Amino acid sequence: MDQEKIPYACLDDAGLCQQVAQYLAQEKVIGLCLHRMEFGPRALGARSIIGDARSTRMQSLMNRKIKLRESFRPFAPTVLREKVGEYFEMEGDSPYMLLVAPVQEKQINPASRAMTAEGIAQLKIVRSKIPAVTHIDYSARVQTITPESHPLYYGIIAEFYRATGCPVIINTSFNIRGEPIVCTPQDAYRCF
Repeated sequence: MDQEKIPYACLDDAGLCQQVAQYLAQEKVIGLCLHRMEFGPRALGARSIIGDARSTRMQSLMNRKIKLRESFRPFAPTVLREKVGEYFEMEGDSPYMLLVAPVQEKQINPASRAMTAEGIAQLKIVRSKIPAVTHIDYSARVQTITPESHPLYYGIIAEFYRATGCPVIINTSFNIRGEPIVCTPQDAYRCF
C-alpha cells in the first residue's frame, strides 16, 4: 500500500477488533480483507462487507450505494455461535451460511405483524431488533461464528456485542455487482 500512497494504520488484533466494532456501532460500513482468500459460495468473514444489523437503513444503504443492486435484496447475518438461539430459532452450527431459520419471536417487533403494505413498501416495515437481516417472512440465512473457526472475525463481533449488546452483524461478499470477490488488499481498496 506504500507504493500507492494509501494512508493506513497498523493495529494489533485486539485494537483492530475494537476499532471495527466502534465503526460498526456508528453505522459505518466496513470492508474486511483478512488473511487468506476463502473458497465456496458465501463470504464468511475473510472477504466480507459488514454492517450493523440493528440499523433500519443499512440494508437499503448497502444495496444501493455499495452492492449496486435493488434495495430490497436481503443480507445474511453472522452471529456469535453461543448467542444463535437467542436471535434465531435454531441450535447448532451454521458456519457456511447455508441454513435458513426464523428470527426468534422475542426479537420480532410485535406491531410489525399487524402492519400491511403493498409491494416495495413492505420493506420499510421494521420487523425485528435486527431489521437489516430479517427477511420479509421473518427468516434469515444464518452464519454462526466461533473463536476456533475465525478468531479475528469472531473478535470483531464479540467487541460489537460488548459495545452494543447485539451479537449479530450483516455479512455480504466483498464485491460489487458483476465483479468477483476481492482477492488482494489492492483489489479491496479499489472496490471499496
